[in-house]
Amino acid sequence: MRAPLFWFNPPARPGIWPRLLHPLSILWRVLSDRRQKKGKHLRVSVPVICVGNINVGGTGKTPTVIKLISVLNELGIEAHVISRGYGGSAKGPLRVDETNHTASDVGDEPILVAAFGPCWVSRDRASGAEAAIAAGAQVLILDDGMQNSDLIKDFTIMVVDAGGGFGNGRLLPAGPLRQSVNAGILAADMMLSIGPQPAQTEFSLWFEGAFEGTNELAHVTAVLEPLQTGMLWHDLRAFAFAGIGRPNKFFDTLRGSGVNVVRTRSFGDHEVLSSKLLKRMEFEATQVGAQLVTTEKDAVRLPKEWRQKVITFPVRLEVENEGILTEA
Repeated sequence: MRAPLFWFNPPARPGIWPRLLHPLSILWRVLSDRRQKKGKHLRVSVPVICVGNINVGGTGKTPTVIKLISVLNELGIEAHVISRGYGGSAKGPLRVDETNHTASDVGDEPILVAAFGPCWVSRDRASGAEAAIAAGAQVLILDDGMQNSDLIKDFTIMVVDAGGGFGNGRLLPAGPLRQSVNAGILAADMMLSIGPQPAQTEFSLWFEGAFEGTNELAHVTAVLEPLQTGMLWHDLRAFAFAGIGRPNKFFDTLRGSGVNVVRTRSFGDHEVLSSKLLKRMEFEATQVGAQLVTTEKDAVRLPKEWRQKVITFPVRLEVENEGILTEA
């Protein structure tokens, strides 16, 4: 589903649709609270780091998980990721093998994450945690776990896109939030905002003004930087496509790297990329003399015969003060 534009209206001027949908937001909150109470609340024998958000998609959780794997590995700690496997058919617990499993099996994000470290798909996060610990996990990274109460968390990182913030500040479906900002602040130990400096400055000013004196949440900033692979991106004519939470962020990153983005196509998060669709985009790209370019997350959903035809644009998370992550 693509995010409605009214989700990003200023909180003081939400518009008519958020007001009309407010009763459904109340129902969402009631059902969410009930689901949280029904969780297993299992305490496991190793530390659990939760990486989550209160928004629907598009904040940068996956790059954050990949960064954490790297940081922990450098410390000699074996970290295993536990994912629900959204979009995949496997119920798990199943250790993801990126060379054999497909996005339709385990979801696109686990396929990507498994290239960096052990990743388990499990609808029941508690069962996934137990399987990972039995396989040697010293730390568990709970992917997208802020709204899941199967495991007791030792440290929670709330990821937010600095450019989009918390949108209009309303709960689904009136806004983009799965839980309120206040609830997120109470649940989190650290807020990681991702975005360029102008967006970070604006977000920080808003956040400090809105919640001054009401929280002691550590705030860390980061930016997504293109991975240096030797690929010459400058002046490349690109037909860019993405099926992520906020596709425009990807298109802007390409432009910031000097890519001449001549055409774009946005899809819903986790949307299937069929050969028929890709052939149509390939034809359009040929018409304008452009190369098909997509994200790493979308690339894992490409049919095998298309993976050599589409260029992947990889990015990595650069944290302003990385030492804070190791101290935490």
